[in-house]
Amino acid sequence: MQSLLDRQKLSTLKLFDDYFASLDALRLDVPSAGVPESWFLGPKAENINVLVDLVRAAIQQHAKFRRQYQPADPKFITASVKATRKYRSGVAALRRHANELYAMLQGSVPLFSMRYQAPMLWDQALPAMVGYFAAMLYNQNNVAAEASPLTTELEIRVGNDLCRMLGYPVPTGKLTPGTTVPWGHITCDGSVANIEALWAARNVKYFPIALQTALRESPILRPAGALEVKLLDGTSKRLADQDTWTLLNLKIDDVVGLPDEIKTRFGISLDAITRALHPYGIQNVGILEFYRRFMSGVTATPIAITPATRHYSWPKAGTLLGIGQDSILRVPVDRQARMRVDALTELLQSCLRDRIPVLAVVAVIGTTEESAVDPLRDIIEVRKQFRTRGLDFAIHCDAAWGGYFSSLLRKDVGGDFVDAVPEYPMSEYVQTQYKMLREADSITVDPHKAGYAPYPAGGLCYRNSALRDLISLKAPVIFHNQLEQTVGVYGIEGSKPGAAAAAVFLSHKVIRPTQTGYGKILGKCLWTSKRMYARLVTMTDPQFTITFLQQLPAEADNGDPQQLADQKKYIRDHFVNCTNEQLRITLKDPDAAALFAKLGSDQVIISFAFNYFISPGVLNDRVDKANQLNSEVYKICSLSAPAQSMKDLNKLKLILTSSDFDPGVYGQPFVDAFAKRMGLQYETGVPIAFLLSTTMDPWTTDIPRGRNFQKKLERVLRDAVHQAITKL
Repeated sequence: MQSLLDRQKLSTLKLFDDYFASLDALRLDVPSAGVPESWFLGPKAENINVLVDLVRAAIQQHAKFRRQYQPADPKFITASVKATRKYRSGVAALRRHANELYAMLQGSVPLFSMRYQAPMLWDQALPAMVGYFAAMLYNQNNVAAEASPLTTELEIRVGNDLCRMLGYPVPTGKLTPGTTVPWGHITCDGSVANIEALWAARNVKYFPIALQTALRESPILRPAGALEVKLLDGTSKRLADQDTWTLLNLKIDDVVGLPDEIKTRFGISLDAITRALHPYGIQNVGILEFYRRFMSGVTATPIAITPATRHYSWPKAGTLLGIGQDSILRVPVDRQARMRVDALTELLQSCLRDRIPVLAVVAVIGTTEESAVDPLRDIIEVRKQFRTRGLDFAIHCDAAWGGYFSSLLRKDVGGDFVDAVPEYPMSEYVQTQYKMLREADSITVDPHKAGYAPYPAGGLCYRNSALRDLISLKAPVIFHNQLEQTVGVYGIEGSKPGAAAAAVFLSHKVIRPTQTGYGKILGKCLWTSKRMYARLVTMTDPQFTITFLQQLPAEADNGDPQQLADQKKYIRDHFVNCTNEQLRITLKDPDAAALFAKLGSDQVIISFAFNYFISPGVLNDRVDKANQLNSEVYKICSLSAPAQSMKDLNKLKLILTSSDFDPGVYGQPFVDAFAKRMGLQYETGVPIAFLLSTTMDPWTTDIPRGRNFQKKLERVLRDAVHQAITKL
């Protein structure tokens, strides 16, 4: 029998849902409006009048809002107050210090410029800027609906839209029993989203053990002692009779459905289940006490598995969850910086042999330094194989950077994948991995990266919304309506700006995460990145060489020097020294199209390193000297401190970023191979510095009068290398 609290809650939710369902302005199932030129302020503020008009309107509407609320209330800041010396002094100080701040901000990095090729940032989308500014005036806090009744709803709508973009089907209309409902929400960044995902994976892993103990010891749950659970072999057996290792390896959907099954079969309210489970939950008693009391026969610390190219948030997650960063294990990557599935399989086999619980395997869908996409399809297949052997784990996709590239594969209506994509497509390999995103249990995706939204706007999406309930400190197993008027009880954060949700909402309203919106922008970026790679990989100079992580097909196929030279000449003649229109015609040739498709990275980041000739034809072979060269190039092409004047800022003609291939991260064979390609006598254990160029600007290959701005960028980079060599 449903409790009074449950009935009251559902009644409130219905009123809330009915109200927002009536607001057509909240719909996100509309086509994109406009073209990329109308979606950004522009490198030279070409759309300044649009932005000023919209911001002015936002301020005027906000002022109207203040005046219309209880209009009979008195004014306090009257004309007589404004006439006082102290008031005038305060306003004057505000103007003076604000102007000082405006001037200081002129020393910032020009992220909007076509010369900016550094980390995954670029201009903010106009609708995202306007949405953030407008909502910021109302200062809504999405920690609770009472502080943010509107922006909370916007966050819920955006969460659903992100789920659809990534491939999670969001049901509409009345839900039938057993329907899996996805759920997404905005976080401050991808790091917090990754940590939350591992938190959820940990809690769901240990939930069956807590429930088993509660069934045995709690008078409230004793009537449910006959509860059965589905095992990995497909059979259903009494949960109370299973050993610890078996309970650690159940499918997530079967685990998160257990509370509702207890309610349905045994008539125990979810509130009562929550109270009964409290003394046994790992999130309540802590991991040390949990292991001491409940982990019979399994003593190994749980682990999570990531590729070597993981983000630094993953060891943070291990530290914060109490399992230690050493329990976040690295899997080596191949020469394309993608996770090696054979190494993953070997590691999982050792976990199965030694009875080490595996919380999650993480696939990175777009690494932030190599732009590599891990083989998600194969990882999912590996999990299927290990399920037959009694080992299960969550699969999380860290698509903080790469998630929005899903929009290249989505039609405007229905959300189905299609093969034809706008502008230039991702490779067949990459498309295959993206089509498997719907099989992942959780996905990190950051609107403030390839969604061109202002910070902070990370995001996390769950394939099964019930998984979020295991990280709610308010009520870990109480079912929450999909359109519930709160998001703050879930996740790590407390206070969070409603303005972030409004920014993403308005941006998604205008620029749909489909082929006609973000797909169009990112499709142009893919085209632009390939053209940049083609230009730089064929750059020759008597003073230096350039080596890319992403190999040319002739090099990857172990072709001889002449074959490589011939391929570079073909690329320079047909892909570089031409207009976009000429290249489109060239790509009608199947062989040319096949070659162009293989150029560059999985997405839009290219990684490269320079070496120099110490005399004509004699290449430097010292790692330290090569590292020094690339470090000098980075210094010339970066802004590490605020510019003191616009004159100083204008000396910065190209903006890149840098990193290094550390053998402790990538593995010695990976670094050995790269050093050999650079012509270095490699020293074991020494990192190799490299540079990164990220193309989030869709326009560098198509500026007025058919000119290609990348030609200028190549010349600037060449000059920077010459300067660096001189400093050596």
